[in-house]
Amino acid sequence: MGGGTSFPREPLDRNKVVIVTGGNTGIGYETAKWIAMLGAKVIIACRSEDKALEAIKRMKEEYATEKQKGTKGIIQDGDIDVTFMQVDLASLQSTKKFIENFKSSGQKLHTLVCNAGLGFLPLQMTEDGNELVFQTNYLSQFLICVHLIPLMESSGSDDCRIIMVSSSVHDFAPPFDISKVQGKDLKPSSYDEGGYYAYSKLYQVMQMYFMNKRLKDTNVSILSIHPGVVKTEFQRNFDKSGACCITSIVKCFICCGCARNAFQGAETEIYTAIAPELKGIRDVYYVDCKPKTTASQSRNTENQEALLKLSLELLKDYIPDSLAQRWSPIT
Repeated sequence: MGGGTSFPREPLDRNKVVIVTGGNTGIGYETAKWIAMLGAKVIIACRSEDKALEAIKRMKEEYATEKQKGTKGIIQDGDIDVTFMQVDLASLQSTKKFIENFKSSGQKLHTLVCNAGLGFLPLQMTEDGNELVFQTNYLSQFLICVHLIPLMESSGSDDCRIIMVSSSVHDFAPPFDISKVQGKDLKPSSYDEGGYYAYSKLYQVMQMYFMNKRLKDTNVSILSIHPGVVKTEFQRNFDKSGACCITSIVKCFICCGCARNAFQGAETEIYTAIAPELKGIRDVYYVDCKPKTTASQSRNTENQEALLKLSLELLKDYIPDSLAQRWSPIT
């Protein structure tokens, strides 16, 4: 079960710089590999250096095979340019260090794929006092966006993009409640892991809308996607997960053989990151490389602004006033 129209197999600018969070495994791995094989410079941002280096080694081996086969569009000279930068999205300190390290590298940035994610875990709180899935899937990647968008604006390219890897489960998120976002009053006995995963994916779509509102006259556009139900390492948590509705639906897709493999799941992610015809397109959610309407509550502007306001409050020690002012909520 593949995606719709697949991504273009055309060479990319060799100076194009792309960050893929969680690019060492699953659909992030395929996204990073294919964008690199088409010629861009790719940075995979993840926690484990050992796993990242192992992934890069495997990418290079798979690239050599594709080159030998004469695969259309991939670079034919030299080797792919993939490097690793360490980040633990469950830690705001680690996330800020990643940001500082990237800024100090002097590199430009043209595309940021916010791919990393986790879910369907027992309740865990981070060292920063946030529910783990919320911080990993949304808050830390929001922090990266806020800091790196100015680099994208000054990149010299008229087509910079941020891809928010959301999910169709955002349609099933419980009603938005600003008091529940941080998850600080949760208890293990009442924690709905499927619901909070859906919340995190809802927040990513809402982020697309509230950021694009402030980026409409810039060279940076934000899109969001649903990769499909994909059988990857992400599903390793299902056996430990409770029998919530969302988990049961996903398990059913996997067990009946309807789930996609990692490459099929990455197709829409790659498409939105590189397709030339999407230059300047914003506020669009893609499924199978085609636009689809987002959940109605994701389009509620009052809730979008409430989420933005809370995000800035939670990150006040990590975002200087010079950056924060730009994202001030609109009342």
